[in-house]
Amino acid sequence: MGLFEDFSTFLEERLDEFLRENPHLELEALEDKLRSQEDEVIRLLADLRLKERQLQTEILNTAQEVQRWHERVEKARNANRVDLLKPAEEREAALLRQGNQFWGRMEGVKQRIQQAIELQKQIQVKRQEIKTKVAEAYANRSTQAFQQSEQQWQTIGWNQGFSPSPSSADPLEQAFQKWETDDELEELKRKMK
Repeated sequence: MGLFEDFSTFLEERLDEFLRENPHLELEALEDKLRSQEDEVIRLLADLRLKERQLQTEILNTAQEVQRWHERVEKARNANRVDLLKPAEEREAALLRQGNQFWGRMEGVKQRIQQAIELQKQIQVKRQEIKTKVAEAYANRSTQAFQQSEQQWQTIGWNQGFSPSPSSADPLEQAFQKWETDDELEELKRKMK
């Protein structure tokens, strides 16, 4: 078991080191997580709105039944049908209680809808912040790569000559290739959004 734990610790350390060197990847993973959370909230909102509509229908149906039984109560009272009056009043009262329960459940669903909407807004704000940080991280990487190649270029100096063919040892060529690749990657990301 010790070997497995050592290997696991080694992998975790390498992963942490890799993420420290590439913070944009960690930010992208966080953005993906936020996107999936937002999708879950959207599904929850759809479910809650469906429940709200169902409860509204139940409330309307119950209200119609209350009205129908209220008319029957009045009819039994006017006809002096005591044998029907008390059961009809009990039925009307039971329907009123049921309607109140539906109403209370609907109010609870409405509160949950508001909470889900607020959560969705918070997630969207966080996603935007993360997108901005990802863009900054890519910009910083490009700037750092350019500065490194600039330093290497200055170190090599002008005295060593210049060959017009691209060389893998040419730091300026490498810097431009990196910059162009990063630029193309950003363009692809923008198109995918």
